[in-house]
Amino acid sequence: MNPHTLVIHHHELTQSQLSSLRESVGEPIAHHNHWRIVSEQTLSPSKLIQLRETLALDLNYLPADFNPAAVKLVISDMDSTLISIECIDEIADMFNIKPHVAAITEAAMRGELNFEQSLTQRVALLSGLDEQALDRVYNERLTLNPGAEAWITGLKNRDIKFALVSGGFDFFTSRLTQRLGLDFSRANKLAIEQGVLTGSVVGSIVGAQAKADFLHELCQQLAITPEQVIAIGDGANDLLMMKAAGLSVAFRAKPTVQAQANCVLNYSGLDAMLDLLA
Repeated sequence: MNPHTLVIHHHELTQSQLSSLRESVGEPIAHHNHWRIVSEQTLSPSKLIQLRETLALDLNYLPADFNPAAVKLVISDMDSTLISIECIDEIADMFNIKPHVAAITEAAMRGELNFEQSLTQRVALLSGLDEQALDRVYNERLTLNPGAEAWITGLKNRDIKFALVSGGFDFFTSRLTQRLGLDFSRANKLAIEQGVLTGSVVGSIVGAQAKADFLHELCQQLAITPEQVIAIGDGANDLLMMKAAGLSVAFRAKPTVQAQANCVLNYSGLDAMLDLLA
């Protein structure tokens, strides 16, 4: 039987946490800036979830066929993954309709609404808004999630490419790509006429299938396989992309996404992604 590796995403464990891990899984061993347990048996998914919640720690088994040395690309969602906000909700706030738009966004991210239809519906509500509202959201409200810059720096040091893909808008992805030195990006383009949002997007919508297609397109461009890709997201429209990748990570994600991902991060910052590559 091949041994299983449990990654414990924290640099320092309390005596109580160490004792619980020893009793439940095995002996934790310090590994770079986190901990690992190598054991013959694995916890059931339900027991792993329970242990995560009890210890308030991110705990993830590395899939047996995952080879961190082979990873050449990370593809990440933007809203509520790389950054802490949902940009469309904050744009809507400039129009005093945030609660209505945010409710649609939340339902779409849970997978209760068709993403493409929900985006069309939300963007239509923004018709007539001055495009300067986009600048205000970027400058006043957009913040990176904790650990984002350390994560991106760590990937660059490993010569791993970074792609940002979003069901949101290229106004934000393009600026983040330039600011952070990312390699690729794709998102929806808002239609703007005479400095005012028209309430529509230009071209086809970047939804769940388009995100997965972008992953495959980049694999061809980089001459790699999907098994050499890590995909990270938080919403239902990230699932096809995540399923296509060699390793999928749910970051502070909706329950349906956490249930289908290889790894889950609920307590750590984005720099914990580097633990999977150490």
